[in-house]
This record gives sequence, C-alpha cells and structure tokens, in this order.
Amino acid sequence: MSRKRAIVYLLAAALFWSLGGLLIKLVTWNPVAIAGVRSAIACGFLLCFFRPRLRLTRLEVLGGLAYAATVVLFVLANKLTTAANAILLQYGAPVYVALLSQWLLGEVPSRFDWFSVVLVVCGMVLFFLDQLSPGNMLGNFVAIGSGVAFAFLIVTLRMQKDAEPLQSVFVGNLFAALAGLPFCFGPLPGGRSLTGLVLLGTVQIGLSYLLYAQAIRKVRALEASLIPMIEPVLNPLWVFLAFGESPGRFALLGGGVILFAVFLRYFFEDTQTVIPQGGQPGSPQGDSSPR
Repeated sequence: MSRKRAIVYLLAAALFWSLGGLLIKLVTWNPVAIAGVRSAIACGFLLCFFRPRLRLTRLEVLGGLAYAATVVLFVLANKLTTAANAILLQYGAPVYVALLSQWLLGEVPSRFDWFSVVLVVCGMVLFFLDQLSPGNMLGNFVAIGSGVAFAFLIVTLRMQKDAEPLQSVFVGNLFAALAGLPFCFGPLPGGRSLTGLVLLGTVQIGLSYLLYAQAIRKVRALEASLIPMIEPVLNPLWVFLAFGESPGRFALLGGGVILFAVFLRYFFEDTQTVIPQGGQPGSPQGDSSPR
C-alpha cells in the first residue's frame, strides 16, 4: 500500500467516524449502553475479516485498554461537561502523539509537523468557539484523559505496524463491550434505535477501524492523528443535512482551517528523522523506507 492510499484510508475512516453524531441521535438509550453494544457489534463485524489470537502480547493488551479508555472516558466526559468541551479536549491528541511518538517510536516531529499541529488546534478552537464554556472541571479533565488515551492507542497501533493492529482494536472493543454491559438492563431500544446501533457497530466503528488499522502501517503516528481531524468537521455536517442544525460562522472558519491542514498533509510529504535503536538520529525517512 502506498502512503497516499493509506491517507485515503484515514480520510475514509474519519468519514465513517463522523457518522456517530447522526446515528447516535437515532438511538434512544443509555449512552454507556450504546457504547457497549456498539463495540460488541463491532467485534462481530471484525471477526468477518480476521481471526484473533487467544494469546495476547502485552502491547496488544495495552492497545486494547487504550481503546476502551478512549471510548468510556469520552462518554463520561459528555455527561460531565459540554459536548464541545469534550470533543475539543479529546482532539488535543495530536499534541500528545507528537510527544509520545518521539519517545516510543523514534519518529521525531519536524517543523512542518508542529506547524500542522498548531494549525489543527487553532482550527478546532475556532470550530467550537461559539460553544465553549468553563464547564465542569472534572468533565474537562476526563475529556483530556480521553485524548491522552486516544494518543496512546494511535502510538500502540503504530508500534504493531509489522504485526496485526486489528488485534488491539478487537480486544479494545471487547473491553468496551464489557464496560457497557451493566447498563444494558432495562427496557430495550425500538426498531429505529436497533438500526442505529447496528450501523454504529458495523460502519461507524467496525469499518472505520478496519481501514485505520491498515493505514497506520504506512503513515507515521502523528499523521495518523492529524489527518482524521476532519471527523469533527464532518460530524455537524451530517446533523445539519438530516436535522437542519446549522453550524455558526466560527465553526465554518475553523472547519476550513482544519481542512486546509489536512490538505497540506496529503499533498506535501514531509521528511522526518527516525531515531534508530542505537539512540542516534538517523537519516530522513520517506516512502522507500521500511515502515
């Protein structure tokens, strides 16, 4: 797979992730139960494409825990603070990835990388400027925790580029399904809600991570966190088309900034220094390097 095809996979994954806001509106149920059942359905979907191993490595378990923590903490953050705060603080993940990838992967961020991070963060702030509020501080910290967990997920998946990143995704969905199980008792959702749950599990999570796990083998961890930033831009677009909830002027401006940053990442491949296991910086890495 070429780098540009991997980026197309990342964009497609972000497109499927962005359907979450619309599909969740179809489901009338406890949000933690929704997250759990969505993950259970995703497990069944992923089993159609690969056979998980029963013996797990430590890295696969850590990746699974990071995945489950991302999902559960984000749901909790949405209950404890505003949705805008939760999304913005979770999408601080590229900053954490930039720091972690140098330490754990030897992928040293370049000036172009940091410029992209700053551009995306500024775009996110503009995007949610009309909706931001101090919110509940506990909820804000939980949202930050979700962003840190998402960063660890990206890095651990990248660390498995020569193995099977889907293993961690599958395990993470199992963990998330178990976490949501206690909230599934009581009245069951109706027909429209069940349709929404199936689409959430198969398309919004299952298909998206199937593509993401393939793409992360060919792009650096920071790119794997920056390119899907179109997801929060597309999310309100689907809600607007379906329910007429229009975004504000700052949201449109911020969305334009984010899309511009993603455009730069797609059309301008940056060279980047990789630290080999010996600890000294190596040569710049491009498409021809083994990843």
